[in-house]
Amino acid sequence: MKFNKINVMFAGALAVSTAFSAVGAKAAEFINVLTGGTSGVYYPLGVALSEIYGQGIEGARTQVQATKASVENLNLLQAGRGEIGFSLGDSVQEAWNGNKEAGFPGKLDKLRGLAAIYPNYIQVVASRDSGVKTLADLKGKSLSVGAPASGTELNARAIFEAAGMSYSDLGKTEYLPFAESVELIKNRQLDATLQSAGLGVASIRDLATSMPINVVAIPAAEVAKIGAPYMSVTIPAGTYEGQAEDVETAAVGNFLITHEGVPEETVYQMTKLLFENLPKLTAAHAAAKAIDPKKALEGMPVPLHPGAERYYKEAGLLK
Repeated sequence: MKFNKINVMFAGALAVSTAFSAVGAKAAEFINVLTGGTSGVYYPLGVALSEIYGQGIEGARTQVQATKASVENLNLLQAGRGEIGFSLGDSVQEAWNGNKEAGFPGKLDKLRGLAAIYPNYIQVVASRDSGVKTLADLKGKSLSVGAPASGTELNARAIFEAAGMSYSDLGKTEYLPFAESVELIKNRQLDATLQSAGLGVASIRDLATSMPINVVAIPAAEVAKIGAPYMSVTIPAGTYEGQAEDVETAAVGNFLITHEGVPEETVYQMTKLLFENLPKLTAAHAAAKAIDPKKALEGMPVPLHPGAERYYKEAGLLK
C-alpha cells in the first residue's frame, strides 16, 4: 500500500509539474523579428517592433535578427525560423511563385501576410567625383547592387533590364550590404551604390555628410516598363545633404510577413500592436510615417494570416 501511495503521490506531482511546464511554455512564447542589415531601415523598425511586442504580448520573449533582408527572411519564415519578417513586395511575389532564380528553392507556401507597410525607394547614389549622373553613366563604372539574391539585388536587375542594360555593362559589380558599399565609396574603391530602402536611410545619409554625391534618377518611363509592383516616385530635394533637386526614381512596397505556424492570437496581437504604436515606429525611423492601416491590404502578394484577418475585420477594414 505504501508503494502505491508513493506512486500516486509521484504521479500527482508529475501531473502538476507537467501542467506548470505547459503553462510556462505557452507564457514564454518566442517572437523572432527578421530584419535586414543594421544600416538599413528594416533593422531599427524591427528593434522597435520587438520592444512593442515584448511589452504588449503577455509572456512573449522577443529577439531581433539582422539578416540579408527580403529573400533570406522569406526562406527563414518558410522554415519556421522566425515569426515575422520584413520583405519587398516583388520578393514576396517571387517566393510565392517559387522562382529559383530569385533565390527560392520552391514555392514558399507557408507564408502568410500581416500588413503592407511603407514603400522602398530604389536609390542610386554615386560619388560626385565619379561623374555618374545618369543610369547610362554607370557603364564602365563600379556599382554595388546589394547582397546576392537579396531584395535589393532583385530590384537592381529589374531596373537594369528596363534601362536596356545588364551587369556586364559595368566595369565592376559588387554584392555588398549598404554600410560596406558606403565605406568603399568613401575610400574611392567604388563609384556608386544601389540601395532599396526607405527615404533617409542611414547609410546614404552617412555618405552624403562625408562627401559630395549625385543621386541618380530612374526616369518614370523606365519604371513604367517594369510595371507592378513597381511605381514611379520622387526623392524630395533635401532628403540627403547636397541634394538640391527632386529626383525621379522607382519604389516597391514593403510588407510584414509571417507564416501559417504562428498562432492566430499571436498574429492578431502583432497586427493590432503594430498600428497602435505607429508613433514609436516613426521615432525609430521616419519611413514609418507612411504606414497606414487603410493601405495595409494593398497589393498583398500572399494570403492573409487568420490572425491579421481577424484584426482587419474588427477594425472595419475587411468585410
